[in-house]
Parts: sequence; structure tokens; C-alpha cells
Amino acid sequence: MAEGPPKDIQIRVNSRRGSNVVHPVEVETTPVSLSLGPIVYREIKHFKKWFPWLIPLFVIANVVLFIITMYVNDCPENSDSCVADFLGRFSFQPMKENPLLGPSSHTLQKMGALDVNKVVHGDQGWRLITCNWLHAGVFHILANMLSLLVIGIRLEQEFGFVKVGLLYLVSGFGGSLLSALFIQSNISVGASGALFGLLGGMLSELITNWTIYASKLAAFITLVVIIVINLAVGILPHVDNFAHIGGFLSGFLLGFVFLIRPQFGWVRQRYAPPGHTSGSVKHKFKMYQCILWVISLILLIVGLTLGLILLLRGVDANDHCSWCHYLSCVPTSRWSCKTEPAYCLSNQIGNQLNITCSNNNRTSTYLIPDASSSRIQGLCTQLCS
Repeated sequence: MAEGPPKDIQIRVNSRRGSNVVHPVEVETTPVSLSLGPIVYREIKHFKKWFPWLIPLFVIANVVLFIITMYVNDCPENSDSCVADFLGRFSFQPMKENPLLGPSSHTLQKMGALDVNKVVHGDQGWRLITCNWLHAGVFHILANMLSLLVIGIRLEQEFGFVKVGLLYLVSGFGGSLLSALFIQSNISVGASGALFGLLGGMLSELITNWTIYASKLAAFITLVVIIVINLAVGILPHVDNFAHIGGFLSGFLLGFVFLIRPQFGWVRQRYAPPGHTSGSVKHKFKMYQCILWVISLILLIVGLTLGLILLLRGVDANDHCSWCHYLSCVPTSRWSCKTEPAYCLSNQIGNQLNITCSNNNRTSTYLIPDASSSRIQGLCTQLCS
């Protein structure tokens, strides 16, 4: 029998979004004429543009890890047929096994995909983080990385690499946590939980900095429509919408903490030219901003802590919510939401390898001497597909 059954891949996919959806109104440094001197200009540095380097670095890291994953996968060694054979060990698994042009589920599991059983019973909690840096195929990583560049660079320019970097990482962890609580039979990979966190941060940033936006309602509606459309994509099979939702909620709460801007009166007062008087503004932030900051921080800490405790105790959230599975996949006449991991029985007799798929009872014989466990699992996945 094969050492470990391969599992279906739950990928985290999000479609490409339009750039620069919402823009805060820049503080204009208007000239001030003084009676005893020339016109004076002062730069308001609080709203300076940052040079974006972290988001491109994240993109490079994701691409490099995908290349390493394909090298480890080594399709010619572990499968009878590969797509794009001319790439050698970088060739892709058969389309029937992985239509996204990528590695096998066994390789993703080896590289750090989210596997709830290994997290809970194997003390491998690091998978909640590493799964955000892995992708199931070329199409998967292209969609996510293009979206990351479009959304992330704009946010990093506005708020800097520290805030956006933490927003990305914490949102990715929150997405993995919710995914692990609801999807426990399949592995999960992808960066779209973190990407949805950036979208959630954009929405909360719009809300908390509401007074400084021009065309507030139009910006709000545009952003909400984009979020709803992307969440709607998550009801398709094999897409991990729980990672999307968990990432979005984490980013939304964290946006109230990290992406807050001081009120204009305080900024003008702080950077006013010498001799210039304006109305006195004592507080840097408005009351509603402070309230949202405190509530969001508490909810985020409590939510992540409670979710982690429940996961490590082996709780299956589906047992307490009979309808929640519809948030990730809605069955229709065109597709089914049932995804069963492939289980096989294998028997090696000399150079002859016999494999029987337990899911559909198909049997096949291969002339492979001393087949490795990864080779057997790859053949099992193809046989059960």
C-alpha cells in the first residue's frame, strides 16, 4: 500500500483587479504669502510617496519557490507522461492530474502545503504560513502575482513597506487558519488569502479615512463590487474560498489599525509655515478612528487566537455550521463539490507494479522496478482521476 494517500489541491485563486481603485486626496502644499517675507512652501511628509520594493520582492520570492517546487517535482521521474517534456525535470504533471500546469499534490505537500492532519497531529503549524508561498500551477501563480503587483504596489506607495508587509503576512495567516478549520480533507496552497487581506485593508482604509476622500461613494461602491466579484469566484469547485474570506476579514480589521491617517487640521497645523496661524486642532485622530482602532485590534487578536486554539484541538468547524460549506463551493448541474482524496492499493512483484484505485476500483499494471512512494502516489492520482 502506498505510504500516504495523495490529496486534491484546494487552490486560492483571485482574478486580476483594476489598479488605483481608490485614491486619498493628497494634501496640497499651498503657498502662503507673508507680509514680511517671500512665499514659503512646506512639504507635508506624512503623505509622502514610498518607493515600493517589498511587494516586487514578494513576487520574486513566490516565483522562485514555484521554480524550486517544479525542480523537486521532477515529473519525468515520477510520472509516465508529462506536459512540456522539453523542460526536463521542470515539465508539468499530466493535464488530467493538474490542469493548471504545475506539480503533483504530493510535491506540494512535501514543500509545505496546508495539510490539517499534519498541522494538528504532526506538530507542523508552520504550514499555516508556508502554504501562502506555494502555487498549484503556472496559471495559478500568474493570476495571483499580477493581482499582487496591481494592488500591493499602490498600497506600499501610500503606506510604506512595514505596514503593507505586516498586512500581507497576517492576512495570509488568517486565511490559512479559517481554511484549516473548514477544509480538512484536502491540501491548500496559494497567496490569494493574503491578497484578499490587501483588498480588505483597502476597504477599511477608505472607511477610516472617509473624510479625506473625493467621490467617496463612487470609490466605496467600486471597491465593494470588486470584492464581491472575487468572493463569488470562490464558489467554484477546487477554489479555497475560506482562505479568501479569512484573509479578507483579517485584512479588513488590520486596515483600521495600520492604514489610519491623521485629520487634515492636525497636519496643516503641524506643517504650517512660520507666522501662519490656523484653527487649533488638539487631536491627531478623530474619535471614530480611535474607536475603530481599538475594536478592530481586539477582534483581530481574539479571532486569531481562538481560531488557532480550535484548530490545534482538532475541531472541524463544519460540525458546528451545516451550511458554511456553501461559502466555498455551491453545487450545480455543471459541477460537483465533492472532492475525495485518491486512495490506492499497490503491490510490487519484481519489475511489475500493480495499483488499484480504491475510489473507482480501477486497476493498472506498470513495469517499474522498485517504484518509489512518490512515483506510486503520482500513478495513483492519475488512475483515480
